[in-house]
Amino acid sequence: MYNSKAHQEHDLCRLHLHMQQTRLAMLVSHGEQGLLASHLPVLLAPDEGEFGTVYGHLARANRQWQDLAQGGEALLVFPGADAYVSPGYYPSKHDNPRTVPTWNYTAVHAHGPVEVIHDATALLAIVSRLTDRHERGRDTPWKTTDAPADYLDGMLRAIVGIRLPITRLQGARKLSQNRSAEDIAGVRAGLAASTDYLDNQLAAQMRDL
Repeated sequence: MYNSKAHQEHDLCRLHLHMQQTRLAMLVSHGEQGLLASHLPVLLAPDEGEFGTVYGHLARANRQWQDLAQGGEALLVFPGADAYVSPGYYPSKHDNPRTVPTWNYTAVHAHGPVEVIHDATALLAIVSRLTDRHERGRDTPWKTTDAPADYLDGMLRAIVGIRLPITRLQGARKLSQNRSAEDIAGVRAGLAASTDYLDNQLAAQMRDL
């Protein structure tokens, strides 16, 4: 992705945290069927490989997995909070009106080859870990073992798993770092006062600047 030097994020722990906090990623690939993209929940195994390994699953009816099985690189996009930035947020605008609106955002792109998984035991492990992650904190968490075994077996036959060892990891944190400290504070205050929760999320991340 295009990412100016001022907005590049290289800290692996911060990149992994962003990925773990993203509930739905986008898997993008290009093969015989052309350019394809699927939205799916995924799991990060941060200690597998240099940059970590990502697990997930696709519906067997989703033909993207057939292209993935042929090899080649795929891209997982982990979007984050984003916000419109008005020039009115900049105190410097009063002295220098030469400014325009922009957009602040955070995102992580993970590249790597994809292994397609058909083995039922491995598939069950993936969906069980995904379920446990998203059921955590509920009063009565649902587990895969709550479903009848024959029904679960049928559901597993309807999906394929994916394993993507990350070979390249890019992070963007466009949070007005190219502006003065006074303007950064103005953007942070403007977004914090917004009624949009994504604006508020981005304002909270700007406290680390």
